[in-house]
Amino acid sequence: MAPPIATTATAVKREAAWLKTSGDGLPGLLESAGGPFDIVQAYLQRTPPEVRSLYVLRSRLVSTHFAAVRRMPKYRFLLRVVWPIRDPQGEAEDDQQLLDDAVELVLARITGFTHDKTHGGRFLSVGETDEPTVVFADPARTMYDFNALTCDITYGADDYETVG
Repeated sequence: MAPPIATTATAVKREAAWLKTSGDGLPGLLESAGGPFDIVQAYLQRTPPEVRSLYVLRSRLVSTHFAAVRRMPKYRFLLRVVWPIRDPQGEAEDDQQLLDDAVELVLARITGFTHDKTHGGRFLSVGETDEPTVVFADPARTMYDFNALTCDITYGADDYETVG
């Protein structure tokens, strides 16, 4: 597969496409592929539905200049996980465990294959120099304020070099 046209404007959509991929030996994340999420998509919706969601965002872009005329864009991806509480009167521990299980699958997908960290040729490397970090929101707040659990997963990616 030839690498897609690599521009900083397409990075979020390229990463979302990788996270939606299934049938390649890594965990599928969408429910239709046996995964835990109803939605895996680039960018937040204005009014997000109350379903298990994984949104791909970008929190940082740095264009590193080297070798006189070469540039390499570097990103810090931010995955926002929204995990609605299924039964507000039920056992909250069950939903928290399901979120932990879902995060484990996301981390496996980000980490990728042992000898290929390009996310299927979409990037030069992902999750190598800026390793995945998960920050869980306080469930005591989010369960009562939003009837959901949330966490953010951040990690880095190096894009293909450009001349400029």
